[in-house]
Amino acid sequence: MENLHKIFNSGVRTVSSPEEMRGLGRLLAEVLQPGQVVGLVGDLGAGKTHLVQGILEGLGAGNPGVSPTFSLVHEHSDARIPVCHFDFYRMELPEELLAIGWDEYLERGDLILAEWANRFDGSMMPEGTVWLLLEHAAEGVRTVSLAV
Repeated sequence: MENLHKIFNSGVRTVSSPEEMRGLGRLLAEVLQPGQVVGLVGDLGAGKTHLVQGILEGLGAGNPGVSPTFSLVHEHSDARIPVCHFDFYRMELPEELLAIGWDEYLERGDLILAEWANRFDGSMMPEGTVWLLLEHAAEGVRTVSLAV
């Protein structure tokens, strides 16, 4: 956790392009660990998927791809550490998350990246979740804040 705080030493990182957001993701990939759960929160277009793509690139995943909006979860077993990338955007009820095996995914010890993690008031996220809040700061500018 200390290394995450070093990345966010002022509490907030400002990025000015999708490339910078992916670069921040690659930086995060250096310190994220198996078993960690990262909840990404932000409006549409805030950069959640670009950040995840950077994390996956940094972990050596063969296909960082797109957000699993329709499939709900993408597994990346080819990364340096196994990663499960979730997107809760289309889910209406917590039971939908449980139905796809959320509890089992948590028990596996993979790194979990969850977009729209604040759905269901964040109640489905385990204690110790690393929260990243992405916000529109200005035209083309985003901020990323760390909360643990």
